[in-house]
Amino acid sequence: MFDCLKEMNGMKACVRRTAAALLILSSAASGWAQANQAAAERLRARLEKEVRHELVMLPYYGVFDNLTFRIEGYKVTLMGQVTRPTLKTDSEGVVKKIEGVESVSNQIEVLPVSPNDDRIRLAVYRAIYGHTSLNRYALRAVPTIHIIVKNGDVTLEGVVSTQGDKDIAALQANGVSGVFSVKNNLRVEKE
Repeated sequence: MFDCLKEMNGMKACVRRTAAALLILSSAASGWAQANQAAAERLRARLEKEVRHELVMLPYYGVFDNLTFRIEGYKVTLMGQVTRPTLKTDSEGVVKKIEGVESVSNQIEVLPVSPNDDRIRLAVYRAIYGHTSLNRYALRAVPTIHIIVKNGDVTLEGVVSTQGDKDIAALQANGVSGVFSVKNNLRVEKE
């Protein structure tokens, strides 16, 4: 009978040791998963920063182009609108060279060639950046208010400091002759 109790105590100790080992392994796996998630977030932040930098540094990227992107794991999806077909291919080329990018899906739209749209682009540019409260946005290498014109329809993309600046930009664009509609996608910095 004593041997049976001894065996039972040994069994309990074995169960306790197994439970302790499982608890240690579980917390180690949880720590490993958190470390992996933190590393993935750092990689994503680095990729976002590098992709944004490479796109902004393209030689023909300007106020009449809009380049955006989405990162899913190691895949980058390029989106937006450009006035030159070479900008579409150059965008894909520079993003493919970034370390950590395995594939690039290029969904950038090349805007149709149109003398009327070109005239509207320049007129909207003058109307927006000629306004006293908005001209400070033109002082950057790539102005923050992007003007996309397709078949007479204007879309404003980018970032402004205040809601008032966003509203003024839309009003200025609406006042240009030949503009059919204005879609105001400007984001306010503080939002």
